[in-house]
Amino acid sequence: MRWETSISAEITPALHGARLDRALAALLPDLSRERVKSLILAGHVAGPDGRPVGDPAFKVKAATVFALDIPQPAPAEAIPQAIDLVIPYEDTHLIVVDKPAGMVVHPAAGNPDGTLVNALLHHCAGQLSGIGGVARPGIVHRIDKDTSGLLVVAKTDQAHEGLARQFKDHSIARRYLAIVNGRPAPPAGTVDTWIGRSDSDRKKMAVQREGRGKHAVTHYRTLERLDRAALVECRLETGRTHQVRVHMAHLGHSLLGDPVYSRGGQHKALLGELGFRRQALHAAYLGFVHPVTSDAVSFESPITDDMQQLFSHLCV
Repeated sequence: MRWETSISAEITPALHGARLDRALAALLPDLSRERVKSLILAGHVAGPDGRPVGDPAFKVKAATVFALDIPQPAPAEAIPQAIDLVIPYEDTHLIVVDKPAGMVVHPAAGNPDGTLVNALLHHCAGQLSGIGGVARPGIVHRIDKDTSGLLVVAKTDQAHEGLARQFKDHSIARRYLAIVNGRPAPPAGTVDTWIGRSDSDRKKMAVQREGRGKHAVTHYRTLERLDRAALVECRLETGRTHQVRVHMAHLGHSLLGDPVYSRGGQHKALLGELGFRRQALHAAYLGFVHPVTSDAVSFESPITDDMQQLFSHLCV
């Protein structure tokens, strides 16, 4: 096995009695705790006597020095592909991408390539330090294939862990623009439900009774009243699968063009005339604390041309 690097870490007095994985993760901020744990379990962490310490829960003592052999990141399973990307921001730790509608984020059955991950593997070649030991971009959130807009991707273990933590505690700011059927009344409010798999169609998500699925909260406000429609801003407090689409349909105002949660309705002819064949949803704003520099950063993406055209045709 080829090693990327070998490093050592001395346990400080403040970490005396701590678990080995927690202590080493605290001393080596470029490695996540999960990455440290995997190295320990793989026999790549040795104590002062040179023998591997295979228990992540081993209690450490102050002044003890541990040696870590870190393998080179294994190649990702997905193949790199030269695909043009719109990149509002990039540094050595993370990258923000403005994804076009029609692009899948991650390879899966039915979409083995041509995805955002394939594009990032090519774009970031040689820059990925290894997420969990694999040279891959760290996908911490996703947006649907036919939703356009902003998402952030980690390039290092440290950034991946920091961003994942912010998504988990709902501190990342995300705002979407949606064009919906009808005009919500009241024009602003909060949808607070549970979302889980539909009982009648396992490919769909649905509002469920409390305790089933995952808690989901969307704050919405009407920006423009349109012809039997509205431009709505949706601010996500949580980030569940299809959350905006399910919540707006739950209110009786499904997204125009949504092939799953809309029944077509009164705008079907217009959508066909314009060739608009996706849900009218755009991830327009993304804000978070940079997981390495601790700077507050935010990004905005203008509404896409196809949604702007749809909006213009619906203006009263």
